[in-house]
Amino acid sequence: MPPKRGRPIAVKLLILLLVPLVSLVGLWAFAAGLTGGDGMRLLAINDLASNLATPSERVNIELQRERLTSVEFLASGRGADVLARHREETDRAVSTFRTLVKSVRDMSPEMTAQLNALNSKLDQLAQVRRDVDGRAVEPLDVIEVYSQIVDASFRLYDAMVLVPDMALYQQAKAVTMLGEAKDVLSRERALIAVVLAAGRVEPEEREAFTGMVATRRLLFRQALSHLDGGLRGPYEKLSTSPVYKEFLEVEDAIRGEAAANGLPATAATWSIDGENLWRAVERNQAAAVTGITQRIIPTAVGMLIKIGVAGGVGLVAVIASILLSLRFRKRLVRELAGLRDAATELAEVRLPGLVRRLRTDTSGPTPAEVAPLQVRTHSAEVDDIVEAFNQVQSTAVEAAVDQARLRHGVSQVFVNLARRNQSLLHRQLLQLDSMERAEEQPEMLADLFKLDHLTTRMRRHAESLIILSDHAPGRGWRNPVPILDVLRAAVAEVEEYERVEVLQTPPVALLGSAVTDVAHLMAELIENATLFSPPATRVDVRSTTTPHGLMVEVEDRGLGLPRVELDELNDRLATTPEFDLAQSDRLGLFVVGRLAARHGIKVTLTPSPYGGLTAMVALPSSLLTDQPVLAGR
Repeated sequence: MPPKRGRPIAVKLLILLLVPLVSLVGLWAFAAGLTGGDGMRLLAINDLASNLATPSERVNIELQRERLTSVEFLASGRGADVLARHREETDRAVSTFRTLVKSVRDMSPEMTAQLNALNSKLDQLAQVRRDVDGRAVEPLDVIEVYSQIVDASFRLYDAMVLVPDMALYQQAKAVTMLGEAKDVLSRERALIAVVLAAGRVEPEEREAFTGMVATRRLLFRQALSHLDGGLRGPYEKLSTSPVYKEFLEVEDAIRGEAAANGLPATAATWSIDGENLWRAVERNQAAAVTGITQRIIPTAVGMLIKIGVAGGVGLVAVIASILLSLRFRKRLVRELAGLRDAATELAEVRLPGLVRRLRTDTSGPTPAEVAPLQVRTHSAEVDDIVEAFNQVQSTAVEAAVDQARLRHGVSQVFVNLARRNQSLLHRQLLQLDSMERAEEQPEMLADLFKLDHLTTRMRRHAESLIILSDHAPGRGWRNPVPILDVLRAAVAEVEEYERVEVLQTPPVALLGSAVTDVAHLMAELIENATLFSPPATRVDVRSTTTPHGLMVEVEDRGLGLPRVELDELNDRLATTPEFDLAQSDRLGLFVVGRLAARHGIKVTLTPSPYGGLTAMVALPSSLLTDQPVLAGR
């Protein structure tokens, strides 16, 4: 049978299969695009190297030379022509760099930000040159300004070497660190020129030089630890060469405490030692940059080949997965559709029919009622589900039979006990009636009346058990009874009957067959009104004829109920409620509902103008007669 709501199971299974398939296709496309994009970015690094890295490196070299010449000019006052020539070379390098960088396309946001920062630093060259020409700046400040410009270029390199290949990235990063170490070496050479010109090492200069030495040595060691054998060899050879060792001695001498009292005799060769090491480092750095650039194209080509092979195999796997998934979907849809039809028949036809029968017949189920589900399937999981449904059916049938027998047994116990109590209470009322007639003392007669009233209430509770068991109380009337007598009889069965006032009633009578049930129903409602209203308040019972019968209203002046709870109670009264043992605190509600359903009476609870509740009982005209007669049994 088709489903009552939602999408068909075939569509759901298709969606279920499409989710992983679409995800697989998406992941394949993402991986292919990501890896292919990485390969294309590697190929694009050549363009960056030609139009950005190489010209900016040329700018750095010229800046390092100009820095050294500027410091020497400040320290000695000589070399203005050399300084002017170096400035021209720097300007040409900067102009070439800015021209070539305009042709670079698709730079990342990080690279764009670093490029802007570098250009901003380059714009400061004019000011620092004016300060040097006017001798309005200290040598250390000049070194710092040029160092900031070079540092900005290295930050640009950091953004450029974010290549997707980890091994290549480590090598490129190490080469960049060696370039930074080379620039620190250039700063040391500039500071050595200041020291040689002054003939001594000032504390501020020694402090700055000590930081430069520590930075250079740290960068050099870290870079060598990341370089592979092909790139590390020249630097390892340099670190053990006499040139390098001689410069280390220069660094140690300037950092030493004795330098503060005067330069040693070896200071005459310090500038030569720095120049020798600078040439060796510059040669090795150029070779390292060339070597790392030559590795980019093979790495990119290899990555593209891998993505091509992996992408082709992945595409074949995706197509195979789609075909297999659609095939198994069709088979699974057929099996689940059969399971759905069998389970629907069990839930909507067989089990409800069994439950309806057990309400009147507690005998065991027939073989047709407990027949197992029959579903053709080739899947172990669906077979397990069918077996589980059969077990659930057996358990549900057993529970329904046990529940029906239990309810029937409880009902019989209620009826038997109630009948016995009803008989005893009836005899007790007759005995009390005889005693009341024979008694003349007012005090004793009042006690007998109280005992009579208490017995009447006990009889009503016994009849409530009979009503809940779907049986009728034994009491009854043959002739119609005036509605006033019926209401008074109901009030007489309430504990606080003194608080109840029955207002003038219409001249109508109630058929004898309904007198007992209507009186019981009204007694339950009146008692609820007295229980849930303050003791000093009054409960009014009024009645009015309507075109469809008689309306009886029981109004109290209590606290009332919330709208939600009031609607819930009215819903229970509108239908014939099943007695729930777990809700024994609302016994009267079940009794009223049963009695109202038995005679077609409509009971509604509404808010009272006085703040409490008004129970409205609509008696149909079929229960009434226009001939008021005396009540009689």
